[in-house]
Amino acid sequence: RQTEIKHGRIAQLAAMGYITPEFFKFPGNCASGVPFADIPNGLAALSKVPGAGWCQIILFIGLVEKGLYVYDPSRAPGDFENAGVLGAPNGSTMVEGPDKTKKLNSELANGRLAMMAIIGMMVQDGLTGSAWGDWALYTDSPLRAFESELGVQAPVGFWDPMGFTKDGDVDAFKRRRESEIKHGRVAMFATMGYIVPEYFKFPGYLSPSLGLKFADVPNGLAAISKVPGLGWAQWFIFCGLVDFGLYRADPARAPGDYANGGILGVPNASGPMSDEEGRKKKLNSELANGRLAMVAIMGMLFQNGTMGDASSMWGL
Repeated sequence: RQTEIKHGRIAQLAAMGYITPEFFKFPGNCASGVPFADIPNGLAALSKVPGAGWCQIILFIGLVEKGLYVYDPSRAPGDFENAGVLGAPNGSTMVEGPDKTKKLNSELANGRLAMMAIIGMMVQDGLTGSAWGDWALYTDSPLRAFESELGVQAPVGFWDPMGFTKDGDVDAFKRRRESEIKHGRVAMFATMGYIVPEYFKFPGYLSPSLGLKFADVPNGLAAISKVPGLGWAQWFIFCGLVDFGLYRADPARAPGDYANGGILGVPNASGPMSDEEGRKKKLNSELANGRLAMVAIMGMLFQNGTMGDASSMWGL
């Protein structure tokens, strides 16, 4: 806690130190012949401070750390004998009570926020040349190879928190996009497959030899145990024929675009759409709906597994 408080206080000062020089700088000189006005803000200032200035900074910090605000194990973390309210070394103190607790909690919260803020400022400064720099200036970003791809949508834009695309590998990106589209399409079918049987089931028999009617097959995970082995074999054969026969991935085509696949996936070779903007909008919609469906089907599976039957999920 002592370390967290100290880092938080330093980060708050550092964040203010990044912001203030954008609006105000001291008059006069920082060193002989070096006006404060000529010192740039942010990381660029490191190269402008003379050696004597660095010595002064380090000496000042050492005096504060080892002389003015000395750590005392008998006191609460971050509570120094010489430090008063707001850290002023005047020996003032706050009265114990809810108000003091609230202010100390606020200091911790603000310190945590400041630690995130100063790291963000430094990273943005290092990549764009300014703490407030336009990310368009980060010309070396590997993400530029994919920032105009389909699926880059508001509010998050190009979102890759795991950094899978940081190497800029176009082939790897196309393979992952192919997988994303396929998983999204399967998830949309699966989501509809969870909902529709609550309102409609085929008439007749799923397995005449076993006397198993479609109406007798429960919805959701419980259906897995009801499908006979031959039924599973039919599924695998059908999926294999679709995946390896009807809709074959073609490296020369865009991910998810198959020679036999028409509009809405109907295998009639219709399309592509002549309206380029309309086509882009619909393909973006497919990606967004597929992403939503992947989250939805996982939620349905977990809820079904937890509650025991699919009907209870819909309050039926």
